[in-house]
Amino acid sequence: MYLIYHNIGSMESNFVDYVKIQCRSGKGGKGSMHLKHIKYNPNGGPDGGDGGKGGSIILRGNHNYWTLLHLRYQRHIFAEHGGNGGRDKCHGTDGKDIYVDVPCGTVVYNAETGKYVCDVMEDGQEVVLLKGGRGGLGNFQFRTATNQAPRYAQPGEPMQEMTVIMELKLLADVGLVGLPNAGKSTLLSALSAAKPKIANYPFTTLEPSLGIVSYRDHQSFVMADIPGIIEGASEGKGLGLRFLRHIERNSLLLFMVPGDTDDIKREYELLLNELAQFNPEMLDKHRVLAVTKCDLLDDELIEMLRHDLPDDLQVVFISAVTGMGLEELKDILWQELNSESNKIKGVIAEQTLVHRDKDLSYLAAEVMDEDRMADEEIGLTTDEDTDDIEYIDEEDVEDLEDFEYV
Repeated sequence: MYLIYHNIGSMESNFVDYVKIQCRSGKGGKGSMHLKHIKYNPNGGPDGGDGGKGGSIILRGNHNYWTLLHLRYQRHIFAEHGGNGGRDKCHGTDGKDIYVDVPCGTVVYNAETGKYVCDVMEDGQEVVLLKGGRGGLGNFQFRTATNQAPRYAQPGEPMQEMTVIMELKLLADVGLVGLPNAGKSTLLSALSAAKPKIANYPFTTLEPSLGIVSYRDHQSFVMADIPGIIEGASEGKGLGLRFLRHIERNSLLLFMVPGDTDDIKREYELLLNELAQFNPEMLDKHRVLAVTKCDLLDDELIEMLRHDLPDDLQVVFISAVTGMGLEELKDILWQELNSESNKIKGVIAEQTLVHRDKDLSYLAAEVMDEDRMADEEIGLTTDEDTDDIEYIDEEDVEDLEDFEYV
């Protein structure tokens, strides 16, 4: 009996910002315990060589990568073990180090405990994730004047093993925050050459997008768009808060609320509350409020809305469709990005950037969900997929090479 797959397509997107990998460094080789035996030289003495070093697993930042897609199906990364020492003071071979290229902004956590391990921020930066074991010393290294024929050698150091979670946190200057259908993707497409998906239904954006916004005198800044969040996202509603990590490193947050909203101030405070639930430190960032879809409002209504808006941040009324207020918005964003207070906060953040450990109450569900998504991409895990399977007998097939078997 064979299974034939029909119309099982691949994922629509190649953006992967979360992978789980089991990593293991190499163990060190054993030192040799050998006594030299040569004709006419009965007292040849010890000549056991040292064991080789086990291979290490090293993360290396690479600006040519923008996603973790190349690690999506690499479930295991095992380094080579060191070779054992030999006679005649022969040194064991060193295990080959494994370099894992990751995009800049990758953060690594222990998948079992949720503890923060390391992060890779710069191109070419190398971080030793798991260090290979040192090789043991041969008995030649233990010879002394009073112990000229040692009959012992060291074993190699054991390997290190850890299952890690790699998360990508996009590096951008401005992060867009808003509810679904607030106009974030439309604004990004209007200000940059990015082409995010735009449609008139909630949760059109299912993955983060980056765009380079051009400014005066050939200057530019990077803007990040993430999927919309809703009230209760911190409790897992909607798409949850999974994508908020992509704006954790942004120096400026642009809150976007549609102009036809019943209570703009309340919606802004709702977004602030969800950010506080995810990471209270995000409230320390500079903020700008953009009231979108203002092509639907007249000048009198806009003036009325100004009196009900928050007083502690700059507000700009825009329309990405007609271009209303976009130049003013870029001026405000550039001014905030280059303000002295924002630069000081940026320097402090780089020097004292603290990554919070993962909450164990969500870690198990998060890992399980990631495993399920990966399994769905490489096999059949749902009842719906059985509709695309046809069962046939071997004798009914003339050329079985044309089919895929499981």
